[in-house]
Amino acid sequence: MSEKNDNEVENEGRYPPNFIRNVIEGDVAAGKNGGAVMTRFPPEPNGYLHIGHAKAICLSFGIAREFSGETNLRFDDTNPLKESTEFTEAMKQDIRWLGFEWAEERNASDYFGELYDMAERLIQEDHAYVDSLTADEIREYRGTLTEPGKNSPYRTRTSEENLDLFRRMRAGEFADGEAVLRLKIDMASPNMNMRDPTIYRIRHVTHHQTGDQWCIYPMYDYTHCISDSLEGITHSLCDLSFEDHRPLYDWVLDTLALNCHPQQIEFSRLNLQYTLTSKRKLKLLIDNGWVSGWDDPRLPTLAGLRRRGYTPAAIREFCRRIGVTKSDNNVELTMLDSCLRDDLEDSAPRRMAVLDPVKIVIDNFPDKAEMIVAPNHPKLTDMGERGVEFSREVYIDRADFRGSANRKYKRLVLGDEVRLRYGYVIRANEIVKDDAGNISEIHCTYDPDTLGKNPEGRKVRGVIHWVSAETGIPAEIRLFEPLFSVDFPDGSGEELSALLNMDSRRVTQGVVEAALADAKPDDRFQFEREGYFCMDNVDSVAGQPVFNRVVGLRDSWARMEKKTGGQ
Repeated sequence: MSEKNDNEVENEGRYPPNFIRNVIEGDVAAGKNGGAVMTRFPPEPNGYLHIGHAKAICLSFGIAREFSGETNLRFDDTNPLKESTEFTEAMKQDIRWLGFEWAEERNASDYFGELYDMAERLIQEDHAYVDSLTADEIREYRGTLTEPGKNSPYRTRTSEENLDLFRRMRAGEFADGEAVLRLKIDMASPNMNMRDPTIYRIRHVTHHQTGDQWCIYPMYDYTHCISDSLEGITHSLCDLSFEDHRPLYDWVLDTLALNCHPQQIEFSRLNLQYTLTSKRKLKLLIDNGWVSGWDDPRLPTLAGLRRRGYTPAAIREFCRRIGVTKSDNNVELTMLDSCLRDDLEDSAPRRMAVLDPVKIVIDNFPDKAEMIVAPNHPKLTDMGERGVEFSREVYIDRADFRGSANRKYKRLVLGDEVRLRYGYVIRANEIVKDDAGNISEIHCTYDPDTLGKNPEGRKVRGVIHWVSAETGIPAEIRLFEPLFSVDFPDGSGEELSALLNMDSRRVTQGVVEAALADAKPDDRFQFEREGYFCMDNVDSVAGQPVFNRVVGLRDSWARMEKKTGGQ
């Protein structure tokens, strides 16, 4: 059950043909950039990575690898108010877990000195000015999508005056928001991003990398393109929200006349059904206590998916299947689940677990338990076998018994027979109820001549799973459904809370077979007839395992229940 190694990841199926690969293939063939391919993944360390980032990671790392190139990991740490070392370390862990390794680790803050020097140069060449308007006034002066903006009254300051003011900003003489540095481009541009964008603002706050060395911090649009250039990035891949920012990306690099001018290429974001892919909104869920943290198994964060039991291979295959386009990428959750099932089908050992136990007493079974041999996988013999103890008292799932039912019901019915998986055929003879009227025991008899063969002259209803009452291990079982009740949730605050699925997490106290005593956190299994489960890597302790349902089965039982209503 180990994850794939680097060679196995490298040999996985490539992305289907797409426009980004076509561009890069053409550049390599033409000898552009000396035929080299260098990409980067530049997350802001203000939260945990999610499934949307996985798409960008797989693309940036995967396409560079495909062309024998490399990928840098660069943290866009330009806003110390929201960023932390916790997030950078979590991101590195997630990327490695996903199966990728970067060529170099960088921080935008590594370039603060060079970025500052280039800003002074822009001022000296009359391409930037210090603006003393308030934030609200700057927004007002910027105009709208249908109306041009107007020049700030401070736009005519001389280069000498701007340079002096910028250096005083750097020295800490101004309070937060008292002044900003803006590029001098075109306040009448139809592209709002070109209307004298701010490239530096004041933040008197300690930075998790540079401490108190700086009190002014560059903006993303200014920092990103220069960082790409300094690192020799050839193809800067980003989502479509940055398409309108590309003219600014090019303007900064052209104006500074830097030697390396990367090509920015945009692709569509991933919108996954029943899921939010916004760190800001995910943080809102956490801050309001609607989920337990960044690694809550209901969240689409890579930490949450890992804790729930998703595999890196399944996520990589999912990213490959959805492809790379410029059109909206609204994807059904069933596609991700399908990738997961395909991976777990051949990698997850089989075990038996009863989620809602009711006791079976086999009255004519000997007091001494019997060891039955069961395969760890029905098709893969190299997974070996295990011993399963069959005893006089066993547990079955409460839903697997009815007092009466028609022949379409393939489980245990009073007065009728069913086979216990890998074991014997039993007949239900009598039920015992507690004071509340609930069934506490089902008394049965077994046919000792039915181990490994069918009884002669009669047909049993079906096969159900079970766990020995003597050796079974009590376990907490967590069942998850989508966190939201609508396909593509949007909004914030109370709007978002109204869309939550209040039954997204259910907990049962079940019993699992003794072979799971050796299970370790993150181990995955198929609980027969129940689905795929993973041992929780946070709450499980010795002797008290917790299992998360990763995904259900595509089996005849679920279809039968839907068709017959359990009758």
